[in-house]
Amino acid sequence: MNYTIEKIEQALSQVNDPDLKKDLITLKMIENISIKGKIISFDLVLTTPACPMKNMMKNDCINAIHDTVDKDAVVEVNLTSRVTSHRTENSDFLKGIKNIIAVASGKGGVGKSTVAVNLAVALANSGAKVALVDADIYGPSIPIMFDAVNEKPAATEIDGKTKIIPIEKFGVKLLSIGFFVDPNKALVWRGPMASGALKQLFTDGDWGEIDYMVVDLPPGTGDMHLTMIQTVPVTAALIVSTPQQLAIADVKKAADMFMQETINIPILGIVENMAYFTPLELPENKYYIFGKEGCTNLSKQLGVPLLSQIPIVQSIAESGDSGKPVAIDESSIGGKAFKQLAEKVAQQIAIRNAEKQATKIVEIKQ
Repeated sequence: MNYTIEKIEQALSQVNDPDLKKDLITLKMIENISIKGKIISFDLVLTTPACPMKNMMKNDCINAIHDTVDKDAVVEVNLTSRVTSHRTENSDFLKGIKNIIAVASGKGGVGKSTVAVNLAVALANSGAKVALVDADIYGPSIPIMFDAVNEKPAATEIDGKTKIIPIEKFGVKLLSIGFFVDPNKALVWRGPMASGALKQLFTDGDWGEIDYMVVDLPPGTGDMHLTMIQTVPVTAALIVSTPQQLAIADVKKAADMFMQETINIPILGIVENMAYFTPLELPENKYYIFGKEGCTNLSKQLGVPLLSQIPIVQSIAESGDSGKPVAIDESSIGGKAFKQLAEKVAQQIAIRNAEKQATKIVEIKQ
């Protein structure tokens, strides 16, 4: 049987991306079709290397060719990726950064930094190019959580401008005010000074090409949050909470900030941290110490998905102190949880970029 590229494209046009609801040919996700005898090979270009549906889509492609071209064909699918972006800026400002994800909570102590750190590492593990900005100017924790307290970023000159070279750990490029101040002394700055420092972390960093920049925001809905959304084009926000009603009350305010008409930044979903306790000796057991269904109900109220329920396990707490994020070990309970979260976040980013308005810097008129 003679194969043609047209027949192969026709077969693959029957395969849909399950998230974007369009066929792979229309979405231009099939490239480099090659025919050698009975061997048919091509690239399946995913919207993210962390795609949770990649194996299903690969199998759907193989089955489509077997069903409509030749059941005896040898089909070789090369999985690759090109992370999507949806920005309006035409200038050179942060041009290499495709997506900026703000991780917020509205309340301290819910593990927002733990989620931000491990999300960044898990995305990097998938093969994505990742950066992490510590926007908590008064209480930076990223240097400790990456065992980089004593490290100092170097500087370089690009086009006559001095740029800061981010620290790189576990495949993630890092910048934090904690790299530039004495970790043993309180940072006593007025709002404008802190806002200026945060702007510099974004604008003076030599970031290069980045698929996902994760921003670890401080608690609350204050100066740092407004500075960020007025400085960089935020793609979407990720909201972190624990199950208690007290935490959820404050988290609602953080979500409301992003949903205000003057800001209008999409929310990817909710992450329920410390959702339940799982003993190492009894990994199948779940004890809901802080309550149950709190974030499930919150996600329904906000009309956004509950993306993950991160358990309380000793290894997650210890990893923050040791400077080795639990997401490094994808076989651990915590590592598996954050790998799944990274897949869900990447999935929601791709859907957001395909369906919602373009990303832009927010302009708030006082």
